[in-house]
Amino acid sequence: MFGSVIPTVTATPSSSSAHTLQTGSSGRETFVYVVGARPNYVKIAPVLVAMRKARPEARHILINTGQHYDPALSSLFVEALEMPAPDYDLEVGSASQAQQVAMVMQRIEPILIAEQPTAVIVPGDVNSTLAASLVAVKLGIPVVHLEAGLRSFDRSMPEEVNRVLVDQLAALSLVHSPEAVTNLAAEGIGDKRVRFVGNTMIDALVAVEERVAESHAAEDFGLEPSSYLLVTLHRPALVDGPLLLDALDALAEISEVMPVLFPVHPRTRQRLANYQAPENLQLCEPMGYLGFLSAQTTARAVLTASGGAQEESTFLGVPCFTLRDNTERPITIERGTNTLIGLNPDAIRHIPEMLANWEPNPLRPELWDGQAANRAVAAILEMVANSGSVLETA
Repeated sequence: MFGSVIPTVTATPSSSSAHTLQTGSSGRETFVYVVGARPNYVKIAPVLVAMRKARPEARHILINTGQHYDPALSSLFVEALEMPAPDYDLEVGSASQAQQVAMVMQRIEPILIAEQPTAVIVPGDVNSTLAASLVAVKLGIPVVHLEAGLRSFDRSMPEEVNRVLVDQLAALSLVHSPEAVTNLAAEGIGDKRVRFVGNTMIDALVAVEERVAESHAAEDFGLEPSSYLLVTLHRPALVDGPLLLDALDALAEISEVMPVLFPVHPRTRQRLANYQAPENLQLCEPMGYLGFLSAQTTARAVLTASGGAQEESTFLGVPCFTLRDNTERPITIERGTNTLIGLNPDAIRHIPEMLANWEPNPLRPELWDGQAANRAVAAILEMVANSGSVLETA
């Protein structure tokens, strides 16, 4: 694995309050960025690049928790998004929810004590996000939550629990859609702790558009543009029980009408070891970031349970069908291309019919313009300049 080993630290936590911003152990401003899963890389990369430009004299430390350890889901993002290799790799890997959170907390604490960061920046809603936030707050280090305020209002989703808790802990919440501001206000998180900056995942997409256009990923599978359904399914509610095979049966039926390309996530792959797919249902290894975006750009439609695919499809103008009962990204329905079809594999069979009646929505969500990272950096540096006053509850 890349990055440093976990250091042995004998230092004690800073006695400073959570409202006092720190300089790092080197005496310089120090910003720590924590990533742990595929979408985290996409969300944090533009912010890290913009922060390094805005604060070249500061120390910028990237910590990879290793929550996703398949190279196709982690290290390839470092290459595709031109991120630096992580300074620390916690090598947590797969585990239960409790074990994963506990391991990240245990392994990240000595790093934060040693580095004494000015702020810890965490994206998204995975276990790594929650664990890093808990440790930082208890050490008196301000937490900046990127992509804050999203809500599915379904507490059975582990990600929803993580989102709610991290937003309560965060000193600064960076949101990417107007309803996120409303959600935070309803939970007592006022304007002084919230900045509407836009969607940094779209920044990453815009940054690699030319490379995506050169990829031609679908052609590698013999697929014509605008002819196939691209599938990505990996959430536990779908793949940990009988719904997965039901979904595969429905996809096999659709493949008689239109080709289906299904890059299989490692979690899903384990459960399909003996599955024999029909010819037009192509199961393949996980794609790198550029390859998947290329396949998504030229797809006739996307079937997903992923939040990121909902957003990318909205920006690209590609019809998206989400196999879930709810979404924390309603903006992709209101001003995008997304349609909820429920957690019901039988609904997959109706996708060709829905496509026949589909009309494009020309609207893109506000501030999904490729400049969100610059606004995020401005908000973070405002917090630093105010010496923590922005952290006060409105």
